[in-house]
This record gives sequence, structure tokens and C-alpha cells, in this order.
Amino acid sequence: METDTDSEPYVRLRTLRQLHQVMADMNTARSLADTLQTVADGIVNGLGYELSCVNLVRPDGDLVVAALAGNSAAEALITGRVGSRESWERRLAMAEAWGDLRFISHTEGWVLDDDDVPQWFTDGPAPRFEDEWHPADRLFAPMYTPGASGTSGTSCGELLGVISVDRPRNGRRPGAWGREALQMYAFQAAIAISNARLRANMQRALVRLEREQQALRASEESFRQAFEYAPSGMAIAEMGGDEHGRILRTNDALCRLLGRPASAMRRYSFADLVHPEDIGALLRTSAEGGRAELRLGRRDGTYVWVSLRNSVVADAADGPRFLLTHVEDIEERKRRELQLAHRASHDSLTGLPNSAELRSRLSARLCRRPQSLPAGAADSMDGAFERHDPFAEGHPAFDVSGQGFAFGTGPGSGSGAYDAFDHHVHVVAPEGEHDDGTKGLAVLFCDLDGFKSINDRFGHNAGDAVLIEVARRLGGAVRDGDTVARLGGDEFVVLADGLGRADAQDLAVRLRNEIIQPIRVDGRAMRVGASFGIGWAHCGMTADEVLKSADERMYIEKRSRPRQHRRAG
Repeated sequence: METDTDSEPYVRLRTLRQLHQVMADMNTARSLADTLQTVADGIVNGLGYELSCVNLVRPDGDLVVAALAGNSAAEALITGRVGSRESWERRLAMAEAWGDLRFISHTEGWVLDDDDVPQWFTDGPAPRFEDEWHPADRLFAPMYTPGASGTSGTSCGELLGVISVDRPRNGRRPGAWGREALQMYAFQAAIAISNARLRANMQRALVRLEREQQALRASEESFRQAFEYAPSGMAIAEMGGDEHGRILRTNDALCRLLGRPASAMRRYSFADLVHPEDIGALLRTSAEGGRAELRLGRRDGTYVWVSLRNSVVADAADGPRFLLTHVEDIEERKRRELQLAHRASHDSLTGLPNSAELRSRLSARLCRRPQSLPAGAADSMDGAFERHDPFAEGHPAFDVSGQGFAFGTGPGSGSGAYDAFDHHVHVVAPEGEHDDGTKGLAVLFCDLDGFKSINDRFGHNAGDAVLIEVARRLGGAVRDGDTVARLGGDEFVVLADGLGRADAQDLAVRLRNEIIQPIRVDGRAMRVGASFGIGWAHCGMTADEVLKSADERMYIEKRSRPRQHRRAG
């Protein structure tokens, strides 16, 4: 039953001031927990209820008792306890709607006594009047996230929580003014809680951002120290754009390795520093995880072998990308590799190419097309085999500039098919015994005469000294690009390209004249002779066939000379 003192014109000014104050307190709380407790306290202090409870929706949808005011025993018992979303929706659905409020009378609420919503039961006498409050009455004020609202302040957002109130101090169910005040309070409480959550999220985000920035600064400092003090060379270069590859920053190790100051390094890209023969290896190096072994130029004009590895780093999430290059000095390893390769392909005594290297160089000049094949047929075969993979399995070959190729057998190759390539220069041999002007690849097979007697009379050390001197004289008597090799024992072979028959004979005479000059070993003058056989290499022959032909001609030449002429002394 509503009296005149409950109607709006008779509301005491003190009550309005209290309501205004508690609403102001809600919006000045320092944290979400303080805001929730302020909301519960405000109902007790400003709206005239003896007990209030704030149930907050958790991320999983259930509601937890987040704050309670008016009864310390109840606060200790149910704060932090959780009620399921299903039970709460059941309560709100069965309740009588008082605007946005929901009321369940004691005559109907007994069915809720055993659900999982945390409850605090109060004692008191049974009501004597119709509007008197019963201890088992339940009044809820749902709070929704701020959204579109009407003139009454009704919100249409998602459920944020539910305020439960109990035992009005006047002992009566709230009238129109009391309901309106609680509804407005719940609306303002929802705004305050939403703002508190937003502030809490912002504070957590700021803390997280600060931690990330601290971690980023620590990471940048770690990277700077790792970059600057790395024992191997490091560089950061531009990636993309007109200045792709330009060096932006180098560490001290790279500056020391190349003998260039950091200020000078910023004027270059790696393409400016790489050895001309290694520019292809640099260009083939992938930006992401690429690796190459190449030579970089020092300030003094020399080159150093390095292992160069690339990786891509970003300045920020959407910032520019840079190329991080790791440069490792491998000069000593390359020197050892070259030494091992040289030992495998060169004679340990004389330093000349050995038999295997000689056969490799000779095979590199030869393909399987026979010299006797007519020109027209050769041209048609060249066209037929143009489509073959130049890197198919086969023996290695080199053209006149020293570049490597491979002449593969390929599918379908047989006795009547020969690989031919546009870049290969076919080797031909002079026809007949007279010089017809044809220039070819001459193979001069040299066997020393009288060398065995030197070994027998003066020992192997003297024989080794003679072999070393003969190798030196042969190497000094041929042209740059010709090959002087030691087959083993006292046998040597000279490969000389671009010679006619007369040229090859003149070369054999010059070489023999160089060899027969006295050789001084341990104060003694020793002499050896030399027999030469001149063979000619041409495509269609194997290296062994070429060497066998020259060897046979050498023995013919040796037997054709008187014995005293074969031995120089």
C-alpha cells in the first residue's frame, strides 16, 4: 500500500543527496573490486536496505558473488561462491517484473531453496500487512552493459550481473519511488562496473605493453651487443627498393676482416666488394636463409674467402625489412681445401699435374663425335642433340675459356649417336704426315734417356733432383695455357693446343735441347737425354687412346735413333 510520503513530491532531500553521493562514489573507486564493493555498500547506505549482494557474470557465463554489504557473517560465507547461469536465468524468468527489477514472493520462491545460487537466509516474523516484507522475499536488479536505452533508462546490452537486496529498513516492499531509485541505481552501477572493467583492462594492457617494451628494449640491447661483439662479421643491409643491398651497419669484426672502417663500409653493397668471379654466387644467394662461399675484397686489394649467410629481420610488425648478413672467415679452410685438391691432382715431387689431372684436362677437350664424320652430318647431329640436358651424367669438360661443361650420354645414346653442343669447340688433328696447315691439340710424350743410370750411380735423391729440374725446364719452355704433366717415373707429357705438325716438331726439338743441358746436383754435372713422341688428339678418341698413340710414337722415335745419341751422358 503506497502512502503519500512514498510519492515523489514528498521524498526527503536528504535521501536524494545520499543517492547522489553513493552514485558518485561508484565512479571514483580505484579498482574493479573497489567499485563492486562500493555498489553493494551504496544500496545499504543510500537506498535503505539492510543487505545487498553483487553477483557478477564471469567469462564462462556463470555468476560469482563479487561483493556483499550489511552482514559480515553472510559476506564471509558466500563471497566468491558461484551460481550457474541456468539457475539465474530460471529465477529471472519466473519473477514478477517491476520495470527492470525482478521480484519473487515468498509464496513462490520456496522452489528455489535448493538450487545452486548462493543464498543467505534471514529470520523474522511473518508479515501482517499485504505490502510488508517477508524474510523469504527476493528482489533482483539485473545490470546490463551500457547500450541503447529509452527514456526510462532501460538498457538493452548483455547481462553484466545481478544485484540482490534484502530487508528494507522500513519493513515494507519498495513503492514506486523505491523501485525507480533501485532501477536507476542498477543502471548507473552497470556503467560504473563497465568503466571499472575498462580501466582494469587498460591498466593490464598498459602493464603488458610496458613489459613488452621492456622485453623489446632488452632484446634490442641483446641484439646490439651480440651484433657488435660477435667474433665473426655481421652486417645489416637494405632490402628492396632502389638501394637494395646497400650496407647500413657493420660490426667491428667485419671491419677488421676487410680492413675498412665502418663509415667507409656504408658506401658499399656486397656486390661492390665481391670478387668478379663470385658475383654469380652472390646473386644466386637467397635472401631468406641463403648461403654462399665467395671472396670479398679487402682495402689492400687482396681477397678473403668468406661464408656468407642471409636472413631477413623486420624493424616492427609492419615496418621495413632488412637483410642481416653473417660473414665468417673461411680463408684457412679454403687454403687447406685447395692444398688437398692440389695434392690430389698434382705430383708431390715436381708440382706438375699428375696422371689423373692430365687425363681430366685431356678428356675435357674431347667429345665422342669422330673426326671423320662429314660436316653436314655433324651439323644435323648438333641440331638433333641441342635439346639434351647439358648437365646430364657424363664426363666433365671445359671449353677454351676454362668453363666447365658436361657431355652426357643421355637416354638413347648408342654407337650411332654422339652428343654435340653449340659451345663445344671440336678438336681436329692434321691429316697425313706433312703439315697441311691444320692446327690441333698436340700431345708430346717425353721419356728421359739415361735416367736409370743416374738413379743407380748417385741414388734416388740425385734422381729426384734431376726430375725436379727437368720439370722446371719443361714448364719454362712452353706457352701459358699449355700443360706439362708427369705421368710417373721419368715420363712427362705436354699438351699444346693450336699447333700444326711443323710447330709440334719444333716444340719437341726445343724441349729436348732444354733437357739435355747439364744438370748440377751436389756439385756434379749430370746429363740426361729425351725421346719425344708426338700424338694428336681429336674428338672421337678417349684420353687413354690419345696417350697410347703418343707413347707408341715415342718408342718408335727412341728406337729410330742410335743408342749413343739417345743417352746424353
